[in-house]
Amino acid sequence: MSAEVSQSNPSLGREASLVRSLGLREATALNMIDMVGIGPFVTMALVIDIMNGPQCIVAWLLGALLAVLDGMVWSELGAKWSEAGGSFVFLRKLYGEQTWGKLFSFLFIWQTIFQAPLVIASGAIGFAEHVNYLLPLTPLMRRVVSGALVILLTIVLYRKISTAGRISVMLWSVLILTIGWILFAGATHFDPHLAFSYPAGAWSLSPVFFIVLGQAMGKSVYSYLGYYNVCHLGGEIREPEKNIPRSMMLSIGGIAVIYLGMQLSVLGTMPWQSARHSEFIFSTFFEHIYGTDAANVATVLILIIAAASLFSALLGYSRIPYAAATEGAFFRVFARVHPTKHFPNVSLLVLGAIAFVFSVFFDRMSEVISAILAMRILIQFIGQTVGLILWHHNRERVRSLPYRMPLFPLPAILSIMLWLFVFYFTGLKFIVGASSVIGIGVLIYFAWAKMKRDWPWRVPDEGMVKN
Repeated sequence: MSAEVSQSNPSLGREASLVRSLGLREATALNMIDMVGIGPFVTMALVIDIMNGPQCIVAWLLGALLAVLDGMVWSELGAKWSEAGGSFVFLRKLYGEQTWGKLFSFLFIWQTIFQAPLVIASGAIGFAEHVNYLLPLTPLMRRVVSGALVILLTIVLYRKISTAGRISVMLWSVLILTIGWILFAGATHFDPHLAFSYPAGAWSLSPVFFIVLGQAMGKSVYSYLGYYNVCHLGGEIREPEKNIPRSMMLSIGGIAVIYLGMQLSVLGTMPWQSARHSEFIFSTFFEHIYGTDAANVATVLILIIAAASLFSALLGYSRIPYAAATEGAFFRVFARVHPTKHFPNVSLLVLGAIAFVFSVFFDRMSEVISAILAMRILIQFIGQTVGLILWHHNRERVRSLPYRMPLFPLPAILSIMLWLFVFYFTGLKFIVGASSVIGIGVLIYFAWAKMKRDWPWRVPDEGMVKN
C-alpha cells in the first residue's frame, strides 16, 4: 500500500509534509516499548518498599486504571486531531486557537523543553545503573555511559520514519522475549506462600495506607507513561481515527498484564523483605533462580529494552516542537524537515542535545521520576481533560468525533481525580517546582505576546499576526 502524506502548514512548503507510513502494528510496538523501558525494572522494588509488602499490587492496578481512563481522553483527541505534536495540538484546539489555547499550548511546549529531555535522561541514567550490574562503574563512568546512549539514539533516529517503524518492531520482539522469560521463570518457580505473605495490618485502610498508596502509585504511573506516544506521531499514522485508539488500548491492556505478571513473579520467587532493597531487582531475580550467567544475559536484554524505550520516546517528543513551529507558536527553525528523509531533524537534534546535558548532569533517577510527573500533570494531563469536558458542551462538535469514550464524562472526571491524587503525593518541593515553572512560563508568554501584539494584546480587527 502506498503511504499517505499528512497535511501540514502550507506556508512551510512541500518539505514540511510527513508521511503516514505507521500502521497499527508499528504504533502499538512504539507505544509498548516506550511504556516499558527501564521504568518497571527500577520501580518494582521501590513500589514493594513503599507499600511494605505484596499489597503493592494495588498500586499497579490503580496505575493501569488511570492509564485506561486517561487513554480514553487521548483516544478522543488523537482520533479527532491526528497531527504531529499531541498535546500541543489538543490544547490549542480545545481552548481556542486564537485565545486561551495559545497560552495553554505555549505552556505545554515550555514544559516539554525541560521535561522531555528529563524523561530521556532518566531512562539513560537507569540504563547506566543497570550496566553497573555487569561492570562496576564509578559515578563519572555512569555519566559517560548515559550521555553516550543519548548520542547513539539521536544518530539512530536520524532517518526515515518508515525505517524507524521497522526498528521499533525489532526492538519490540526483544521486549516480548525478555518479558516472556520473566513470566515463564516466575510461573515455574512460583510459591504462593511467598507471594501472599502479607505483614500485619497490610489491608488496614488507615490514612497511612492511602499516603503510601499515593506515593507508590506515582512510581507505577511513571512506568505506564507512554501509552499516548502514538498521538505525538499522529501525522505519520495510517487510518488514525481507528489505529490511534486501538493502539493505545492494546498497549495499556498488554502492559498491565505484563506488569502484574512481573510483580507476581518477583513476589512468588523471592521474599519481599529482600526484594524491596534490590537495586537490580530482575537481575537478582534471575540470579536467584538460574545463577549468575542467566542474570547477566537477562541484564543485557533489559538494557536493550531500556534503549528501545528511549528510542521510541525521543522519536515522539521530537515531533512536538516541530508541530508548534509549524503553527507559528515556536521558533521557526524547529519546523524544518529533512529534505530527503522527511523527519523534523532540527527538533530531534535540539532535544537530543538537551537530554545529553541532563544525562551527564544528574546521577540518580529516583527523584527525577517525581519531578517529571509533577511538571506534566497540571497542564498536560489535567489541562487537556478539563478542556475536553468543556469542548463536549457543543453537541455539533461532539458529533464530529471519530471516537467517543463510553460513559462520558465519568472516565474523564475519574481521571482528573486520580491525577490530582498522584500530584499531591509527588511531594511539596516538586509541587512548588512544577508550579514555579508554570508561573514563569505564563510571564514569558504574556511578555512575548505583547511584543508581537498577539493574544491577548492583539486588536481584534488585525487578524492573525504572522510569525
